[in-house]
Amino acid sequence: MYVVSTVIVEDHFESGEPTPLRRRPAQRRSARRVERMLDACAELLDESGYEALTTTRIAERAGVAIGSVYQFFPDKRAIAQALARRNVELLAARVGRRFIHEDYRSWWDAVDAIIDEYVDMHRSVPGFRFLHFDEVVQLLGLQTVADSSTVIAGRMRALLLEEFGVADSEEVERGLMVVAEAGDAVLKLAFRHDPQGAPEIVAEAKRLIRGYLAGLLTPAREPEPAQPEG
Repeated sequence: MYVVSTVIVEDHFESGEPTPLRRRPAQRRSARRVERMLDACAELLDESGYEALTTTRIAERAGVAIGSVYQFFPDKRAIAQALARRNVELLAARVGRRFIHEDYRSWWDAVDAIIDEYVDMHRSVPGFRFLHFDEVVQLLGLQTVADSSTVIAGRMRALLLEEFGVADSEEVERGLMVVAEAGDAVLKLAFRHDPQGAPEIVAEAKRLIRGYLAGLLTPAREPEPAQPEG
């Protein structure tokens, strides 16, 4: 994960988009130092939560001087915001990479693949699950940051348009946002009492998303072949 996420963070620094950073690292060495701070933040969030998180603990875990932390971030909130952005970008990168290397016979198999990536990140990526609980997202002031459900909706829309020829419309765009939000809520439920995600709840999330999309996409399906006259 380190190599992949380092590239993502460096690309994000160079993109010109607003970030929680006090200043952008100018060198690869500085970018890697910031990366270690984000990794440390993720580990500490999973271990003891946001309230116990401090810049001093992040510096100690990352093996950097506290001055290095304040060189790039004004406070712990900004570090958590940067971590949330990194996680969302990593989700988009993982889904995109999977679409490049795999072929799907049907749209529901492709949508299942998106859900599988999301679930795997909940299980394996430090800090991912914690930073997607609604109350924490609000606490960090992430309203303007694309969240995981927005990324999922965007990936599903691109997939359906480009790979399966679904006709684009405001109804489809709105419906994908609804199903992504609903699916996200059910997947959070799967992890609420099971660190690995209750498989039966994950299955229900897939069933919910499939059922909703089947109804939404019915008008966009190819028409039945015309019967010959006479």
